[in-house]
Amino acid sequence: MTPESVDKIKVLIIDDIGETRENLRKLLSFEPGLDVVGAAAGGTEGVQLAQELEPHVVLMDINMPDMDGITATEELLQKVPTAQVVMLSVQGETDYLRRAMLAGARDYLTKPASADELVNTIQRVFEMGRTQSGGRQTVQPKTSTSTPTKREKRQRTGDLVAVFAPKGGVGGTTVAVNTAIALQQMIADEGKVALMDGHLQFGDVGVMLNLRPDRSIADLTQRIDELDSDLLSGVMTAHGSGIKVLLAPPSPEAAESIVSTQKESDGVPALEAILTTMQKNFDVIVADMWSWIDNVSLTLMDAAKLIILVVTPDIPAVKSARLFLEVADKLDYSEEKLVLVVNGTDRRGGIRAKQIEKAIMPAAVEIPYDERAALTAANRGVPVIMRDRDRPISKSLLQLAEIIYDRLSSPQEPEVEAGETEAEDVGGTGLLRLKRALSRG
Repeated sequence: MTPESVDKIKVLIIDDIGETRENLRKLLSFEPGLDVVGAAAGGTEGVQLAQELEPHVVLMDINMPDMDGITATEELLQKVPTAQVVMLSVQGETDYLRRAMLAGARDYLTKPASADELVNTIQRVFEMGRTQSGGRQTVQPKTSTSTPTKREKRQRTGDLVAVFAPKGGVGGTTVAVNTAIALQQMIADEGKVALMDGHLQFGDVGVMLNLRPDRSIADLTQRIDELDSDLLSGVMTAHGSGIKVLLAPPSPEAAESIVSTQKESDGVPALEAILTTMQKNFDVIVADMWSWIDNVSLTLMDAAKLIILVVTPDIPAVKSARLFLEVADKLDYSEEKLVLVVNGTDRRGGIRAKQIEKAIMPAAVEIPYDERAALTAANRGVPVIMRDRDRPISKSLLQLAEIIYDRLSSPQEPEVEAGETEAEDVGGTGLLRLKRALSRG
């Protein structure tokens, strides 16, 4: 099946209630670009019909007597991997959304859905699957197919992208989570993306993705002498978007022990050893950071290829960003390493983006203010770009991911290898390095 060449999007309806099936068929019959090719009264029948009809999009009820929608989705996608499933349910609880996404559903709608909502969702998930190959979505990277990509030429050494907000509450975690997912969608089968919650004491990455912190970075530091790819994989948590997540500890006390013990692996501090292992197993690592500078923050920023600096259009956030840039200059971070993101623009009474750029540096992306979308995403644990890619906030986040991808793919000067730093910095902690840098300034 080649979705790119079809005239109409083929839709299959799976619902155990006949009236619902008929209502959905009628709603979609008015859309010329859609073709309802079949309807099934249960999960078992739906899986069989999907194999016969090869629909582009399946509208799947979550509660059915013979086979529930979660199980049916998993089985259907194994047999018809090119299909895109949209889950329908009268239940709007977060757990249902999480289970649906983990089963492979592309989206989740609460009944009764309006005609516009149905049509827009079907068209969106169809576009997401247009470039599927071998049953798995692949988005072609922005490199020529006639020449090997940068990552094909060298052994994997993952690029670290640190997301830092000098002032808390400006949406840094939202930016980090959505950027990681967008990057995974971009590189798809070409590589793997990891998301690390570097906010060790009060990390929100797990909440934003509706993941339980059963395993966290604390499990790695406790067994740092055994650290290898298998241990790392066992501790990280898989998300339905395709990324793998290294969660923050479940309690501030556990985080404090990580920072204070300074455990080492073969003479290397624990966090550095964890980052090195992650870079051997992932092509891109996105790290969400807390809003102050300490050993953890400096370790992440030193290792990062890019630092995404997130600010909002208000005086306190801009002031904090300017102070950070002064510190970054003392630490010899190049301007190319920094990417400014202005989050929550278009606020009434907010500072205009041009004023922010004049005070700090040119902004790579301006993310529009959309409190409703951001709160819904946070409360439901479903990132906004997975919920609605057509919203302006989603488009801005996708644009940021493209900019990051381009910056990481561009040729860069060779980085200084471990052990080649200035003599005065060797053996010093991150804070000692910061103190020396500031004293030089």
